[in-house]
Amino acid sequence: MTDFVIETDRLRKEFGSKVAVADLTLRVRAGEVFGFLGPNGAGKTTSMKMLLGLVHPTSGQGMVLGRPVGDLAARREIGFLPEHFRFHDWMTGREFLVFHGQLHGIERRELNTRIDELLDRVDLADAAGRKLHEYSKGMQQRIGLAQALLNRPRLIFLDEPTSGLDPIGRILVRDIVLKLREDGVTVFFNSHILTDIEAICDRVVFLKRGRVIQESRLAERDRIELELKLGAIDDGLMEVLATYGSVMERNGTTLRLEIPDESCIPDITRRLVERNVPVYRVAAVKRSLEAEFIDVMGEDERAG
Repeated sequence: MTDFVIETDRLRKEFGSKVAVADLTLRVRAGEVFGFLGPNGAGKTTSMKMLLGLVHPTSGQGMVLGRPVGDLAARREIGFLPEHFRFHDWMTGREFLVFHGQLHGIERRELNTRIDELLDRVDLADAAGRKLHEYSKGMQQRIGLAQALLNRPRLIFLDEPTSGLDPIGRILVRDIVLKLREDGVTVFFNSHILTDIEAICDRVVFLKRGRVIQESRLAERDRIELELKLGAIDDGLMEVLATYGSVMERNGTTLRLEIPDESCIPDITRRLVERNVPVYRVAAVKRSLEAEFIDVMGEDERAG
């Protein structure tokens, strides 16, 4: 039995002469929150649709929940919240969930219990009797999340699930995702909001122009950037600092040094004092996912 719920090897999708996804090769472990990052037009949504069986790949292979991509038996155990959804806005929130629960074939008594539970979870119990066209964007996003959870999926795909939510709504969705991980559900999480990715994901991959170019395990991103503002910097001092880490940037007498962890900061400070270097600022900052994203995408990447 494999530990991976998603395994793909060179999945590719072409629309005529346009290559939407050039090489989707990745593995997603059971029970992890997996982040999917890339600029607009990188092929993220097309990739997700291939994994869901909504779009057939041009070439390559993929397995989802131990079955070939698109297999109906696997799809019964998958939940999906698309980025651009159009719900039945003449229905009430409860009617909408009943309708989708019936599509899943859930028995009515069990379905009613499940709907009550999910309405509480997404904080919409008091709005269950209102028509969906009366819902705000954030409320529609949350009822969509409830719909994606109706069938108690083993794997759930969330495409920009916090888009349009206020800070309270984003925290609510993040808490739901973390609870899903506790319950052993695998979450495939696509978002442009990097702070949400950092807060909940175990691992991320970066997609650029339809190709996976880097993977990062967030728990292992412990390297720290140390900003130093000094009275003077000479070549001898630069050689000393280079023994502690990599100089990332230098601007006059201010520089940024990437170091393995905070334990070497006292020794760096001591060495500066021994060399009679005036020290005006020593600030340690853990490198953000945003900074890594920009570096990985490179200077040739333009805004989508």
